[in-house]
Amino acid sequence: MSEIETRPEIITDEHIVYLVELRESGATNMWGAGAYVEHRFGVSKQEAKTICLWWMKNGPFNSDDLQKEGLI
Repeated sequence: MSEIETRPEIITDEHIVYLVELRESGATNMWGAGAYVEHRFGVSKQEAKTICLWWMKNGPFNSDDLQKEGLI
């Protein structure tokens, strides 16, 4: 398993929780998640791409991970 990259400052716990919930909902695959992140958080397309790519590269994150970290 590869090491987790340092999380860019722009990525919050809220982004990670949202992406886990989005993936688990089945509303979109994660390659389509950028538009959801843009809309939900009011970030630019580039910021949404940064958030999603970091999340995809450093996961997998799931509900159990979030509970262990105390995020949900």
